[in-house]
Amino acid sequence: MKIYFHLNLETFSNTYVVVDEKTKVALIIDPGKPTNELLKQIETDGYLLSAALITHNHEENTRGLATLKRIYNLSIYAADIDVANTADTTIKGEGFLKFGGITVEYFAVPGHTADSIVYKIGTVLFTGDVISAGEIGSTTSSYAKDLLYRGIQTKIFTLSDDTVIMAGHGPMTSVGAEKLYNLEATSPHVPQFFSSL
Repeated sequence: MKIYFHLNLETFSNTYVVVDEKTKVALIIDPGKPTNELLKQIETDGYLLSAALITHNHEENTRGLATLKRIYNLSIYAADIDVANTADTTIKGEGFLKFGGITVEYFAVPGHTADSIVYKIGTVLFTGDVISAGEIGSTTSSYAKDLLYRGIQTKIFTLSDDTVIMAGHGPMTSVGAEKLYNLEATSPHVPQFFSSL
């Protein structure tokens, strides 16, 4: 498996292309604005772009879908049906997807948005805005912040410390590093109405 990183300079958001070298099947995660460099990489290496995986419905993650759909016959997977376009590719909760030799595990971690999904391929997590180096995603309420915190604690921080985190913004990091240094993710944010539970 190979992972290619592309930075969208307009929004400083990250796009990733994941490739199975044997089958040449490729996935794109959070396609912001497809650059000539990104398209050239797919075409020159003869990759078969078969799916787009969306971590959450923000324009910086979905802007490139219209262009990619005109060029490639790809399926779009997201938790928001407005993005996925079909019930068959709308994902919820937890599960697995398979593309060529690539197995993708996915799980919902709401809080930043209601449709936030994390994708796990091997020992790499694609977290969107759920968690990044030293930060967690922004939230609109103390309830959403607590929901996000609990999701990070139970679904991400229970993974091996050497699990790599490739976020929607910023550099890559690891579960171990975030457990040590991400104060937002390690300090509980318990709203008043949860304190009596």
